[in-house]
Order: sequence, then C-alpha cells, then structure tokens
Amino acid sequence: MTPREIVAELDKYIVGQENAKRSVAIALRNRWRRQQVPEELRDEIAPKNIIMIGPTGVGKTEIARRLAKLAHSPFLKIEATKFTEVGYVGRDVESMVRDLMELAVNMVKAAERDKVQAKAQEAVEEKLLDLLLPGSAPPPEGEKDATRDRLRAMLRDGKMDDRYVDMEVTQRLAPVVEIFSASGMEEMEFNLREMMGGLFPQKTKTRRVKIAEARELLLQEESQRLIDMDRVVEEARRKVEQNGIIFLDEIDKIAGRNHTRGPDVSREGVQRDLLPIVEGTTVNTKYGMVKTDHILFIASGAFHMSKPSDLIPEMQGRFPIRVELNSLGPEEFERILTEPENALIKQYHALMATEGIRLNFRPDAVKELALLATRVNERTENIGARRLHTVMEKLLEDISFKAPELEEQEIAITAEYVRDRLANLIEDEDLSRYIL
Repeated sequence: MTPREIVAELDKYIVGQENAKRSVAIALRNRWRRQQVPEELRDEIAPKNIIMIGPTGVGKTEIARRLAKLAHSPFLKIEATKFTEVGYVGRDVESMVRDLMELAVNMVKAAERDKVQAKAQEAVEEKLLDLLLPGSAPPPEGEKDATRDRLRAMLRDGKMDDRYVDMEVTQRLAPVVEIFSASGMEEMEFNLREMMGGLFPQKTKTRRVKIAEARELLLQEESQRLIDMDRVVEEARRKVEQNGIIFLDEIDKIAGRNHTRGPDVSREGVQRDLLPIVEGTTVNTKYGMVKTDHILFIASGAFHMSKPSDLIPEMQGRFPIRVELNSLGPEEFERILTEPENALIKQYHALMATEGIRLNFRPDAVKELALLATRVNERTENIGARRLHTVMEKLLEDISFKAPELEEQEIAITAEYVRDRLANLIEDEDLSRYIL
C-alpha cells in the first residue's frame, strides 16, 4: 500500500492525528522499499523507529494496532514498565522477542491450517465413516459403496451431528512444573514443561462423543498432522525479523529523573537493557535464534513528568522520528462518536438491536455528549476519548437495564435526554470524579 492508502485506511478508525498517521505510513512503506533494494544494501538499512508523544486516549495504541493489521505483521504491544534491569523484580527484556515469535508462529500456523482445511476435512469424513461403520474399509478406487455414500451425504447435511460415537482421544500426562525464582525465568519454565511432557508416554482413552464434537477433535488432529511445523517456524522467523512490530507503551515511565532514590534507580538500567534489542541483537527463543535488527519499534508515552530528552542519548538516537499527538476537543469527540467504522454509537446501535430496541441519536445529542465529555476531561483527569465510554455507558444505563422488558420500539436520544441523565453528575464535581 502507498502511504496515502495507508493513511486512508487509518482514517476509517482514527480521527485526526494526521502527523502520526503520515509518519507510521512512511515507516511501513519503507519496509516494502527495503525489500526491493539490492541484497548487499538491504541489511544496512535500519528501520526508522518512532516515538509518539501525547496524552492518554488520543489514539497512540490504536494507530500502531491498526497499522499491524494492515501490514499482516506480527504485532506485540507491551508496557515498558513491565521490564526491569537484571536483578530487579520484573520480566526479562528479551521476553518481548520470544512473545513476538510465539505470536508469529500462531499466525503462520493459522494460515497453514486454512490451506490444509479441505484436505483435512476429507480425511476426517473418512474417519467418521469408519467410526459409524466399524470393520468396513473404503472401497477400492473406481468402485462405490452405497451404504458409505448414503452416510456421507447425511454427514455433509448435518443429519448425523447428534448421533454418538466412541472414539479414542490422546491424553498427554505432563507433570505440573512451576519455577519460583528471580526474573527472566519464564521461558525456562515453559521449556521444562515441554521437555518433561515429552518424556511421558501418550495415553489414549475412549470417549463417547457426538459426531459434531468428534468432527472438531479429528479436524484439529488431522490439521496438525498435515502442517509442516519446520516450514511454519521458518516462515514465522522471517516474518518477525523482516516485518515484526513491537509497540513499547509507557516509555516515559522509564525515562531518567534527576533524583536516584527508591525504585527510580533502575529506570536507566531498563533503558540500557532495552538498548541492545532496539539496536539489533540475536535473541534465543524456543524456535531458534531471532535477529531484532529490522523489527520496527514504536514507542509511546504521555511525557507529563519527563521529556524525550530524559532518555539516555543512545536510546534517543534509536528513535529518530518524534511525533506529537494533539489533545482531543469537542469537535473530535463528535467525529469519534459517529465517523469511524467502529464508532461508539454504531456499537450501541448494534447491541440494543439484539433486544429489538432501535436507538436514534439526534445530531444535537451527539454535540451535547461531546461537550459534556470535554468538560469532564477538563475538570477531572484528561483521559481523552476513553471518557466517551464512561459517559455513553452512564447515558444508556437505564435503557440497557430495561431493554429485555421493553417492547420493540425506537428510542430517540435528544440533547434534552443527555442533559437529564448527565448534567447533574457533571455539575457535582465530587460525583463526576467517582462516576465519570
């Protein structure tokens, strides 16, 4: 996709923030450009990592998440505050690459499962016929078995789904293993469980299940057998190394401060531990070694108490693109409520329609909602567009509660209705602090 097309796709879900959208669109396009460059120069081109600066609830995470969906890339969102330097309580920084690799393997495995679906279903059908007709074998090539064909037609029509069959199910008796230790040992625990599980023999037991459930169990088993796991792992590693995106949220919380007492002493240490991953290193995962040289890192933070220049110089150098996101006002809130494909009003329309209630939001009601949400953000804590969730939930609380008892009808939401439900809450500052 061209940068303009990427921005157009992001516009469907995120209101405003043009600068941030342009920056991530260019970063994504640069990945495609790098793949077209001659091989000797390709490895020299480093990704241009991005820092998004802006208050909470303005769309930083949503931009990164939608970008990953557009690119069909392995995407991991993680809070920087989860990590600590070695010796402190917390997760090992390398675990983010292991998590990303695990996600990529699951992505590729799901795609491969779709490819072998038809073949697996054929095999499952034959196995189900064997269960329904014990002792009968598939007829030789070119010959027909009338009973088998009749049962096959009934199976395909779903007429046999409630019938019970006895089938053997594999049971793996793996021991419960738990490691109580310092940080960075999570991977060891998983590997130990896997290793111990492999030492114990697989047991089978006979279960009486409906055909519908037997079909699911056999489909999983057959799909797993048809998938070439070596190819899956290889493809997943390529996806991570060439297209992986890691979204480091709350990076401002690990920015250095002037004082170095208490837990702040480890902030700079976390940055120094993160640095090799961002610069490019090789991380050992259970699927083999993964290089992080071309993973795109998008960091974000509100930077209320600190600023990007408080990060260590090496870290600043690894995030050359800085984008500031704007605070949201009533005009943006109006658009957020109605324009995006997943707009809140559309969501509540769909939810209430399940009970036969048709909500009709008048334009003046939307305007009033946006103004009230802005006022609450100004008077209490500015949590951006997330405030709309609390305001909408409070507004429709009565309708949501009574909906199952109401007859099918259309309910008009007007500015007056919005004021009746919310004005008192907003005027009373103590109440709005607790409720909105």
